[in-house]
Amino acid sequence: MADDSARPRLGRGLAALIGDFGQDGADGARPESQRKVAVEFLRPNPRNPRRRFQESDLEELSASIRARGVIQPIVVRALANVPGTYEIVAGERRWRAAQRAGLTDVPVVVVEIDDKTSLEYAILENVQRTDLNAIEEAAGYERLMSEFAYSQRELADILGKSRSHLANTLRLLQLAPTIQDRVTAGEITAGHARALLGVRDPEGVARRIVAEGLSVREVEALASAEVPESDEPRPGRPRRGPEKDAALRSLEQSLTRALGLGVVVKAKADGVGEIRIRYGSPDELEALRRRLDGAAG
Repeated sequence: MADDSARPRLGRGLAALIGDFGQDGADGARPESQRKVAVEFLRPNPRNPRRRFQESDLEELSASIRARGVIQPIVVRALANVPGTYEIVAGERRWRAAQRAGLTDVPVVVVEIDDKTSLEYAILENVQRTDLNAIEEAAGYERLMSEFAYSQRELADILGKSRSHLANTLRLLQLAPTIQDRVTAGEITAGHARALLGVRDPEGVARRIVAEGLSVREVEALASAEVPESDEPRPGRPRRGPEKDAALRSLEQSLTRALGLGVVVKAKADGVGEIRIRYGSPDELEALRRRLDGAAG
């Protein structure tokens, strides 16, 4: 998929690309020059996974730009069919804030990259700055995998993320759009969203999280209580099993958080028992195998 030689540079982030003016960048990305461009000649990146810009963040950044200017250049690429106009690869928030601050032009670095690399950089910058919410992050990963046929392993290597993080983040896209909207709006956290994957009525519990202020641990406890003793650990089971003691429930929750997979611990009266781990894809199984191999080593 992506050239292995490109991965270290992508892992270093956008600062590496901006700084290497005299060298070729990742995947053939070549910084041409740093210059100033009028704000009206820049266009947002349609591939940018970030869809929401907090009003307070924009105002804060705008105030900083009024005082000090745009310190870090915006990374752009030329639009082939519109001479003199550029598409933002990374830095749309700075561009928006600069306009609020009354700037007529902004510093940019022009790079030559294709659609695939443009999306990689857009995701990479936002993830490294923790600007994306979990749903935007998951949607960006999913788009890279669907449009450019990345595997989870390749994507994890390129973005410097663990495969378990990628798998857990992508699982959030299984939630109903109404729940995803709550995550995007900041009404519930990514931890809440992951816990909702294990409950029978995710939308109902999501409403309770907002109305009652349920913690992530409380949602995990609800999920654990809904898993029948004699059944596999998977969400959406209607039957409730026997009550477990607090120690077993706590262990299940800890293992679920650590592995990012459904876990059920079954204990018998004679002191023996079993631990069941449910995976949802070959990639999740491979990630689990690697983690266990690493622990054994």
